[in-house]
Amino acid sequence: MNRGSSAASCPPSLPADGHDSHSECRRVCSNCRKVLRQEKKIRVSLPLTRGPSAFIPEKEVMQANSLNERMHLLVEEYSISGRLDNITQVMSLHTQYLESFLRSQFYMLRMDGPLPLPYRHYIAIMAAARHQCFYLINMHVDEFLKTGGIPEWLNGLEYVPQRLKNLNEINKLLAHRPWLVTKEHIQKLVKTGENNWSLPELVHAVVLLAHYHALASFVFGSGINPERDLDTSNGYRLISVNSFCVCDLANDNNIENASLTSNNFGISDSLSELEALMNRMRRLQAEKEDEEASQEEMDTRFEKEKTESLLVVTEAFDDEILSIADVSRYIEDPGFGYKDFARRGEEHLPTFRAQDYTWENHGFSLVNRLYSDIGHLLDEKFRMVYNLTYNTMATHEDVDTTMLRRALFNYVHCMFGIRYDDYDYGEVNQLLERSLKVYIKTVTCYPERTTKRMYDSYWRQFKHSEKVHVNLLLMEARMQAELLYALRAITRHLT
Repeated sequence: MNRGSSAASCPPSLPADGHDSHSECRRVCSNCRKVLRQEKKIRVSLPLTRGPSAFIPEKEVMQANSLNERMHLLVEEYSISGRLDNITQVMSLHTQYLESFLRSQFYMLRMDGPLPLPYRHYIAIMAAARHQCFYLINMHVDEFLKTGGIPEWLNGLEYVPQRLKNLNEINKLLAHRPWLVTKEHIQKLVKTGENNWSLPELVHAVVLLAHYHALASFVFGSGINPERDLDTSNGYRLISVNSFCVCDLANDNNIENASLTSNNFGISDSLSELEALMNRMRRLQAEKEDEEASQEEMDTRFEKEKTESLLVVTEAFDDEILSIADVSRYIEDPGFGYKDFARRGEEHLPTFRAQDYTWENHGFSLVNRLYSDIGHLLDEKFRMVYNLTYNTMATHEDVDTTMLRRALFNYVHCMFGIRYDDYDYGEVNQLLERSLKVYIKTVTCYPERTTKRMYDSYWRQFKHSEKVHVNLLLMEARMQAELLYALRAITRHLT
């Protein structure tokens, strides 16, 4: 279904006690809005999905969690809220990764560091607001107050200290166009008199911003449902907005009743799709062993992939939702968003050559020097997700998925203008089908537009745990891309 714009369908009011753990809005796509206008007497039922995810059947996540003693130990040790939240439950499909994630998040939010605890949660709110991620905003509104934050700050940016407001520009650029971050942005933040940031403070803030921009991608990409039992009495929590229209949950697309292969495709279609992908992987591996592409050919393939990413169009929603949930109190310039790195007709931006500034050789040491030990935790997390494999693909076992994982990671970096000289970008076109590219671009660049229909449309024969793995790769690739641009700008400021 093509969507031109959306509004939100919201409950008219809260119950008499002022609490409504189920209160939420849903986006309504333009086609559904037309029907509603024409058939004013028709009431549309808005089915609520149960469990931690609107995309994954509850029983699948619950079954994995019930067998996962390690997850419960990790939650006890590293959970910020002290509870088993929906993000953790979905991530627990990959316990090895979950441990790295929780340890690094706990360190940046709770352990000794340059920034006061309330600042950390407020920065998380600012980052999540760039993508209208009500789930994360509400979580950190609660944590901000629990850690002694000043309630008045939650009325909006005009109530916070100037130094926090000064983060607006770098928050905006990192979230949507990180390639625009320069050493001048860094200098402006560290040389503003009484409102200046020290470099350790700024690195801590940048890590938090990148973490929560990327985590918003995971929240939307995995269809994370609002927490149903959070305290709503503080008066600052926002109405939750589901990112999919009611039509995503209707007409045989109900999460509890439909399998991944049931939408408009038969099982034979999705099986042949899987076999075709396996065959392409085998062929690419054989070609690699026979003959390596020349550097000139590699250059051409990167430029081709970068240009073709322009043609990957996501479904459009408008910004009406901002005024409804009042997310704009936490950000400036809410209309600023992602634009393709390689836009036609605009000034050509130089490609970020990964070999010139790598995470391993440059970013890691800088971040570790200015914000002790976080580099080790982030590095472990990046390596974990990149190397994580069960050697399976859907029903196939003993499969080397290295090529597929690298294509997913590098495609995200390609959309952000980062190029690896030793990578053949022809593999991206061979391995990532169009529906998957649309999903990747949406989750990475416009996560608030992600729908269940997009999630269901690719790799229909794959397990939900494998799609969660995809989302983890996209999240970490995005976070690393943002950090590379920010840390390169800091390095240039220092030299």
